[in-house]
Amino acid sequence: MKLKHLISLTLTAFMAAGIAAQPTAREEIAANPFLCGSNHLDYDNYPATAKLTKAPKGYEPYLMNHYGRHGARWLLGDGEYMNSIRSLRKAKEQGKLTELGLQTLDKLERFYPTTLKRLGDLTTVGERQHHGIGRRMAQHFPEIFKKKGVHIDAKSTVVIRCILSMEAECEELAAANPSATIHNDVSQAFQYYLNAPWPQVLREQNSKGSEIERRNRERWTHPERLVSTLFNDPQWAADSIRTHEFMRQLFYIANNMQSHDTDIELLSLFTTDELYDLWRIKNVDWYLSYGHAPQTGGVMPFSQRDLLKDIIHVADTTRQTQAVLRFGHEVCVMPLACLLELGNSGARVDDLDHLDATWRNYNIFPMACNVQLIFYRPKKGRKGDILVKALLNEREQTMPVPTDQFPYYRWADLRDYYTRKIADFERQYIN
Repeated sequence: MKLKHLISLTLTAFMAAGIAAQPTAREEIAANPFLCGSNHLDYDNYPATAKLTKAPKGYEPYLMNHYGRHGARWLLGDGEYMNSIRSLRKAKEQGKLTELGLQTLDKLERFYPTTLKRLGDLTTVGERQHHGIGRRMAQHFPEIFKKKGVHIDAKSTVVIRCILSMEAECEELAAANPSATIHNDVSQAFQYYLNAPWPQVLREQNSKGSEIERRNRERWTHPERLVSTLFNDPQWAADSIRTHEFMRQLFYIANNMQSHDTDIELLSLFTTDELYDLWRIKNVDWYLSYGHAPQTGGVMPFSQRDLLKDIIHVADTTRQTQAVLRFGHEVCVMPLACLLELGNSGARVDDLDHLDATWRNYNIFPMACNVQLIFYRPKKGRKGDILVKALLNEREQTMPVPTDQFPYYRWADLRDYYTRKIADFERQYIN
């Protein structure tokens, strides 16, 4: 039985059993093992299902202010594939592989040729993710995307997978509205806000998390059971390969298989406890490097302050109905969501052993993750404030100011909050 079908059955049983409305991260991963992929999670393996809340009476959407990550890709480095293959080949040459070990090596060797000259490239799964997002954008907000002659401004970082993701999304928007004026642009001129370099203060703070990350890698990696299933001589394996690193590397390959249309499946090599523990390592790592983590000074999301300034500028200057789409990377989407404090993204957690009770990376940055800020104005002849709604991966989110009409917030309140937040950071660390 295919893994996706097994997951569907598990999710059905999980719901039927009356599990609490707020399952733990371990329970969520048990029901849907793809979640343990962190930033390798296929967007379509964690679909948004809740209906979007209708606009308040007398309001209409007029601006989509967006930033999205590229879609699913191959892994970035050859070693991410070959290190596991080399370890298994070494064992095979010395007769140290079990039947399962031989099968695993065969799967890796069959897949490896597809990676040649394709490292980091967008996959067909990634292209499909963005076609789906673009199609749903037009369906959810026809007042914007199906308006006659609407202007759609789309910019991308200079990385090919981001450019192709932008193209896929815009193809759907063009199909939904042939009269739309779509402008695509790619340039180093936009890098300062589409993929901003870290200022010195963030580099210094990030280094504080290195020792925490190392300790977690050691205490949450338990390769003994996995090694005993793949190698017929566990002592040889312990003496001949770095079993902790081997387990983590094989885990990353297994997770990224969901980025491909393939029948090669490796996640079932791991138990639920192993999947959860290995995911916890990455959950803490990403939190320390990109979240409002107290352990790294609570400042890491400010890497995206120029991106947020651009979002504010677009909101301030837009008068006609339009969409502004930006395409880049998860290392921008994650800190942007944290800087915006969407849902639990901005959480500050002191006890990292219990981080996932509050903050789970798979909710923020799967492949093709995106932040959509939709702005609403009173219809012609009516008066009222500009409102905004935030979607993170097409899910409505709370925002860090009061409102009496969730998920809609007064833009003036949010603008003031975010402007002061950026100014406070820059006054203390930059100026």
